[in-house]
Amino acid sequence: MRDLPEHLRIRRMQDDDLDQVTALEQKIFSIPWTRDGFLESLHSQYTLYLVAEIGEIVGYCGYMRSFEDADICNVAVAPHMRSRGIGEEMLRMLMEMGRKDGIERYTLEVRVSNKSALRLYKKLGFEIAGIRKNFYALPTEDAYIMWTGEVE
Repeated sequence: MRDLPEHLRIRRMQDDDLDQVTALEQKIFSIPWTRDGFLESLHSQYTLYLVAEIGEIVGYCGYMRSFEDADICNVAVAPHMRSRGIGEEMLRMLMEMGRKDGIERYTLEVRVSNKSALRLYKKLGFEIAGIRKNFYALPTEDAYIMWTGEVE
């Protein structure tokens, strides 16, 4: 059962969100994306980014599209807001919007030690398809490659 916050709003990311998104990114990740990196991605015709907000931005996610496939390249929820269904709700919305735009399969990488993310991704239909050795740094760690749908 999800405990979604009452005033949660999920919407498309906008330029005005980038300061908050970048600040959250820096708190969460050991090698964070830059504001310019998000800005460039946000304006690509091949990407879609969403934010979750409750007065302030508490999460974001996005994908980069390649034909009928999409690589989910960012998923983040503020540490104090985790385990409340926000990540799941954002990803469900992101994937549904993509399906309406013709995306058939999704892929992502996740640290092999990130058990909570693995549970969420499996719940959303992702399956482990392989391993990328030493994919992550600080600390160095392998990543599972996960896919939804049939992979050829």
